[in-house]
Amino acid sequence: MKRLIETLQNIWKIEDLRIRILNTLGFLLIYRLGAFIVLPGVDPEILGEVNGQATGIAALLNIFAGGAFSRASVFALGIMPYISASIVMQLMGIAVPAIQKMQREGESGRRRINQWTRILTIAITAIQAPSYISTQIPAQAVVGGTSTFWWISTVVLLITGTIFVMWLGEKITDKGIGNGISMIIMIGIIAQLPGSFFFEIEQRTNAGGFVMLLIELVFLLLVTIATVALVQGTRRIPVNFAKKVVGNKQYGGVRQYIPLKVNAAGVMPIIFAQALMFLPVTLVGFTSSDAATGFASAFADITGFWYNFVFFILIIAFTYFYTAITVNPNQMAEDLKRNGGFIPGVKPGKKTAEFLDSVLSRITLPGSIFLGIVAILPAFAMIAGVSTGFAYFFGGTSLLIMVGVILDTLQQIESHLLMRHYDGLMKSGKIKGRSSSAFGMAG
Repeated sequence: MKRLIETLQNIWKIEDLRIRILNTLGFLLIYRLGAFIVLPGVDPEILGEVNGQATGIAALLNIFAGGAFSRASVFALGIMPYISASIVMQLMGIAVPAIQKMQREGESGRRRINQWTRILTIAITAIQAPSYISTQIPAQAVVGGTSTFWWISTVVLLITGTIFVMWLGEKITDKGIGNGISMIIMIGIIAQLPGSFFFEIEQRTNAGGFVMLLIELVFLLLVTIATVALVQGTRRIPVNFAKKVVGNKQYGGVRQYIPLKVNAAGVMPIIFAQALMFLPVTLVGFTSSDAATGFASAFADITGFWYNFVFFILIIAFTYFYTAITVNPNQMAEDLKRNGGFIPGVKPGKKTAEFLDSVLSRITLPGSIFLGIVAILPAFAMIAGVSTGFAYFFGGTSLLIMVGVILDTLQQIESHLLMRHYDGLMKSGKIKGRSSSAFGMAG
C-alpha cells in the first residue's frame, strides 16, 4: 500500500504525465455525458418499454457504445463506424496502389490516409444511421411521429455524434495517455460492468445459486489470467551483435532478443471479424425480404452455431492477415544486417527473413486459435446460464479490449516514470510486450 501511494505521488509530480491523465479523464467524462443525451423527439421511457433489454448483436453493440445504443443517444453509433472505415482503408492498402504509395510517404501519407478514413467514416455512418433508426427506434417512441424532417435531422445528428466521438478519440491520443479510440471503447465496456455484475448477483441470489456465482467469478478470473498471458506472450529470438573496437572501447558482442508476440495482431482480428458480423444486421434494415431477415437472424444469434463458427474462422484468417501487414520479416532482417546483428546459426539477409517468417507462422497458429476460443467464450457462458450482459465479460472482444488497453496505458505511464528516473509501476519486472496502440492503429 505504501508503494502504491509513492507511485501515485511520483505520477502526480510529473507535470506532463499529470496533464495527460487529467486531459484523458476530461475527454472521457464528456463522452460519457454525451451517451445520456437522447435524440430529439424520442421518448426514452416508451423506448425502454417497447425495446426491453437488448439481446444478441444489439446487446454487443450496446456494450461498445457504453449503453448509448439502447438509449437512442446522439452517440448511439459510437466509434464503430470509424473502426469499420479503418478496416476498409487497411484492406484497400493491400489492393489499391495509390493507398500503398501514401503508406510509404511517412507522416504526410499518414495524414492523408487519416483524412480519407474520416470521410469514409461519415459515409458509413450515413448508411448505418437509417438502419439504426428503422430497427431500434419504434414509431410509437417518437413524439409527434416520424416525419421526413425528423428522419433527416436524426440522421444528421447521428453522423455528427460519431464525428464528435472520433474527434474525442484523436484528442485523447494527442493530448492524453493511451490510444484514444481504444480508450473510448474500453470506457464504454467498463461502464456496463457494474450493472451487469449486480444483475447477475441478484439473479443468482434469488435462485439460491450463490455457489454458482462463486464458480462464475473463479472462471472469470482464470479467463482473465489466460487473456493476459495471450496478450503478453512472446517468443524471444536470440540475436548476437558483432564486436567493434573504437579507440579503447569495445562495442557490441552482446546477446539481445527479438520479442515476437504470440498474438502480434492484438485485438484487431476480433474487431475486423465483429465488424463483418454486424453487416447482416445493418443490411436487413433496408429490406423486408423474408430470406434476408432469416439470414440476418441466424447471424444475430450469438449463441447459435453458424454465428460462432463463422466468427471463429474469420478471427483465425484476420489474425494471419493483420500479422502479415504489421510484422515485416524482410525489414527486420535488413535492420539486423545493417546494424551488424545476426541470429546464431542463421545466415544474415534472406535466410534470416525466412527464419523469422517461419517462426512467426508457427506461433501465430496457436495464438489465432486461442484468440478465437476466447472470442466465442461468451456464447458458452450464456448457454451455461450466465446473464447476457455479464456473459460478455467472460472473454470475447470486451475482455480482450479491456486487458489490452489497460496494459497499454500502464506501459505508457511506466515509460514516463522510468524516463524521469522513478521506479516503475511494479517492484519486480516491467510491463512488457505491448505496442504503443492496443489496436495497432493510430487514433
